[in-house]
This record gives sequence, C-alpha cells and structure tokens, in this order.
Amino acid sequence: MFDNLTEKLAGTFRQLTGKAVLSPDNIEDALREVRRSLIEADVALVVVKDFIESIRSRSVGQEVAKSLNPSQALIKIVQAELELIMGEQSEELHLKAAPPAVILMAGLQGAGKTTSAAKLAHHLKVKLKKSVMTVSADIYRPAAIQQLETLSASVGAGFFRSERSQAPKKIVSMALEEARNTHADVLIVDTAGRLAIDSEMMDEIKDLHSILNPVETLFVVDSMTGQDAANTAKAFNDVLPLTGVILTKADGDARGGAALSVRHITGKPIKFIGTGEQIESLEPFYPDRIASRILGMGDVLSLIEEVEQKVDKKQAEKLSAKIKKGKGFDLEDFRQQLTQMKNMGGVANIMEKLPGMGTLPSSAVKQVDDSHFTRMEAIINSMTPRERSNPDVLNGSRKRRITVGSGTQIQDLNRLLKQHKQMQKMMKKMKGGNVANIMRGLGGGGFPNLGGSGKFPRF
Repeated sequence: MFDNLTEKLAGTFRQLTGKAVLSPDNIEDALREVRRSLIEADVALVVVKDFIESIRSRSVGQEVAKSLNPSQALIKIVQAELELIMGEQSEELHLKAAPPAVILMAGLQGAGKTTSAAKLAHHLKVKLKKSVMTVSADIYRPAAIQQLETLSASVGAGFFRSERSQAPKKIVSMALEEARNTHADVLIVDTAGRLAIDSEMMDEIKDLHSILNPVETLFVVDSMTGQDAANTAKAFNDVLPLTGVILTKADGDARGGAALSVRHITGKPIKFIGTGEQIESLEPFYPDRIASRILGMGDVLSLIEEVEQKVDKKQAEKLSAKIKKGKGFDLEDFRQQLTQMKNMGGVANIMEKLPGMGTLPSSAVKQVDDSHFTRMEAIINSMTPRERSNPDVLNGSRKRRITVGSGTQIQDLNRLLKQHKQMQKMMKKMKGGNVANIMRGLGGGGFPNLGGSGKFPRF
C-alpha cells in the first residue's frame, strides 16, 4: 500500500544523512523532492502546496529538537503533517439514534459500494455486536441485488429482498419499515452508481436521503483514482451531506494520492479503508498509523490487533505446549501456520506493518509472493498424515505421488522439506513457540535470514 510514495520519501530522507543541521538550503532541496514525490503520487496540487508550506514553516521554526539529526527531524515533521492532512485521529461511526440507524452508501459505479456494504455489515456485527440488515436500491446494474444478498448471507446479516421492477424510493421505504419491525440496530442501504456524476443520479440519491434521514452518509471511492477521488467526493458533498468516506482497494494503490487528498479537499473524514478482497479487509482509518506506514515505519498496533483477531489462540497454545515438551515441529504444524498467515492477509500484509520493512529495497519486497506459500500448502495437503508427522519416510515414489497430486515439481517438494528443517531448528531455539516469532519466521526462512542481502529465498 502506497509503496511508491514510501520509497521516494525514504530516498529523500537518505539524502539528508550526514548533514549536521537542517539549513535553509538542505530544507529546500528536501522539500523539492517531497513535492515531486507527492505530485507523482497523484496528490491534489492544492494539498501539495499547503503541505509543503506547513513543513517549511515548521522546519525553520523551533520545533526541530536538538537531539535529532536532520533526517530524523524532517521525518518527524512530515509525519505530523501527514497525520494533519488525513485527519489527525480516527473518527468512528455515529450510531446513537433510535434503531434502526441508517447508513447510506453513495459513490460511482465500480468503486466497491456493494462489497463495502457487506464488509461494513461484518464489521458492525463482529466488532460492535450490532444486528444488521442490508438492502439494495440499485435497480440498474444487473445482479446488484443478488450480489448484496449473497454477501450479506456470508456475513450473517439480514437482507431485505428488493426487485428491479420496484422504484428505489419504494424499496428503501419498505426496507426501513422491515428493519423497524425486526428490531435491527442498523440498516445499510446500497445505492446505484453511474460511470460519471449526472443530475439524474444525484436527484435520486437526494430523494433516498430525504426518506431515510441517515445518521451516516458514506461516500465510497476507489483509492486508485488518485486525486480524482477527492474531486468526485467534493462533487457529491456539494449536493449530499456526506459524513465520511470509505477508501477502497488501498492494497492495490502504490501511490496514495486519494488518501492524502480526500480529507483536505472535502473536509470529511476517511472512516474506513479497504485493504483486500476478504470480507474482513475493512479497517477503521487511523491517520497516525497510515502516516507511519507511508514513512516505512510499520504499523505495529494494527498488526497486534490482527494477531488478536485472526490467529487461532487455541491452536497456537497447543503448538506452544507441544514444542515445550520437545515433541518437535512437523509438517502438519507447518501447514497450520501457513493457514494462520494466510488468514492475516499473507506475508506482504504482515511485512508492511513491521517496522523497518519500508526501508527494504523494492526489488527484495517484490520477491515476496504469497503464491509460493499456497504451493507449499498444496504439497503438504497431498501428503498422508504419516508423511506429515514424519517426513523422513518420503522416498522417491512417495515424492512423485505428492508432486503429481499437488501439481508441483520434485524441486518444489525438496525446497519445502529444507525450509521445514530450518523452521524446526528455529522452533527448538524458541523454547515456547511464541506466536509472533513463529509468524515472523514464516517467510520461507525469509525474515530470519535476510541479513544484509535484502533478498528473500524463492520457492
């Protein structure tokens, strides 16, 4: 997420290494590079201008601590300004209303409104323990209603069935009444999008807003559209009282222009950020954590929260007890750890949140490919329970059967066995099987063996 911006800013800070103080000359040189990085990240020009001016004024003032070198001082100032333009602190949903509290989803077609509606329903059910009903007022896009129905069922949310032959105003009125009758805490309304802003779409959504009187009107926007995302949000906000923004597809956005522009241009907070395709991949937007990621300093708090939520604690405790008793770490344990890592979004997601990983060469980061781990899991799945518990029994014929069954090569299986032995040695040193250490060691031997090369082993 925002990899290009992270890499370019890191290069700017490195240029200040070895400088004794922040002088007007090296400040201007650094600001020139920061400005170029932001423009290349597709940040809105007005935001770039204000951002640079704020950094300049703080750099030449009294805010630079004498204990910091110039690079550290500039990083501290840039981090503070990044947090400021993104909103300083996380803003929660305001759901204090007579049930059902209505959340209206708005945005252009293709931004991810329907998926975000289901992800939001999941968040409200799991995190806030709310009973949720969803409804689709999108009678124009084929299968839009069916898509929301399927996604709602997958997260255990209620769904009000609408028909394409019905008028959107009638749909939302009936859904609101049904939500009241079933005592739903929250009603999420998915609206129709268009390929571009037009008066017909705006008139329709204004009518729906007047009927529903929602407590939250969330604008859903694709982060990969850069500063256009902020401009579109502003156009919606001019005719609709938006209360916040959901930024989608941030995991595929290497630039970050939308995240850095939306709040400054619209004055509306980013409340959630979509970080993947899984239904759980919708995170509250924390400006300080995102600023830390952009500057390559990781996001340990979010990583800890993910471990708490997604790692099977009983399974981890069972493995820890097993290792303490000296029973070893077999391939079934290895497979379970691969599954745990996949539940956390894969190696790339974990790496992004580890401090210092942002300073790795981009060539090293690009070598991290979760498909390698999917292949490893397929190989282990093709083994018998006896083979998983005792890999030493694997002879030539067994190896051929396993590789045919998993669609892999003998070399792939041999690499897996080698990496498993490395994991076994690491587990013996752990004396307790701490989950965080286990997860850190799962980079196919990558994290422990990085050394100074910055290279990850290929699989």
